[in-house]
Amino acid sequence: MMRTGSTAGLSDKIQRGIIYVIIGAFALFCFLPLLLMVIVSFTSEISIIANGYSFFPAEWSLRAYRMLFASNSLVPSAYRVTITVTLIGTLVAVLITYGAGYTLASKQCRYRDTLSLYFYITMVFSAGLVPWYMINRNMGFYNNLWALIVPSLMFSPFNMFLMRNFIRGLPEELSESARIDGAGEMRIAFSIYFPLALPVVATVTLFYAIAYWNNFFNAIMLVRDREFFPLQMLLFRIQSEITEMRMIGMVGGGLPPREGFIMATAVITMGPIILLYPFLQKYFVKGIVVGAVKG
Repeated sequence: MMRTGSTAGLSDKIQRGIIYVIIGAFALFCFLPLLLMVIVSFTSEISIIANGYSFFPAEWSLRAYRMLFASNSLVPSAYRVTITVTLIGTLVAVLITYGAGYTLASKQCRYRDTLSLYFYITMVFSAGLVPWYMINRNMGFYNNLWALIVPSLMFSPFNMFLMRNFIRGLPEELSESARIDGAGEMRIAFSIYFPLALPVVATVTLFYAIAYWNNFFNAIMLVRDREFFPLQMLLFRIQSEITEMRMIGMVGGGLPPREGFIMATAVITMGPIILLYPFLQKYFVKGIVVGAVKG
């Protein structure tokens, strides 16, 4: 019996060791491209042309970052625009999504199934780009900060159903006892259910934050002045200008750092989202799994 138990314990250790090796290899496989991206962003253009992407560049350079953060650069302004749009848009969109999800999960809403079908239809059919553009233009969401916020403000039906399914899985007795004690719907929604729905709220928050941070479609369609360009739109314009300079031979001061610039822009645009994820990670998986299964 002792030998059997010892053998079983050794087998468990071997299995755990194999699992750790596989997970470590996968983590390294995911990390190396990020590391290469950062290194290339600090590599000179001549070195990239001569040797390609390398973890050990022959020549280091800060020229790509100097271009991004030069004294006359609009990148800091674009950062402020993107951060403002992301914070305001995410906050309001999450509140709207939570309100809709709570309402459709509540048995007090008589037509919740009909409304759910209505929202589901919007996931399948769309009116098209021209009506969307005309509505935003006529309502004043054009060439201003609101053009980057409001058109994307209406909640995603997917996020709403995720929220609804999670809230529907919470005990109905909580709201019933609160109503007996005289609590109104707003207090029930935000004092009782909202703290319990934090996993799915955090998940939806991350979805909206990423969508707002990476959204440049609204800027392409609805913004003309550079002062309202979000970060992604401005960097795309700068990258296009560098490509044009290389094509027509404007190489004063050396080759414009196109490859290094691409990697530098990736670094500065990915940074805030990568830093945000660890704070929401403990809620993220739980919110996805429970919100998708319940209901």
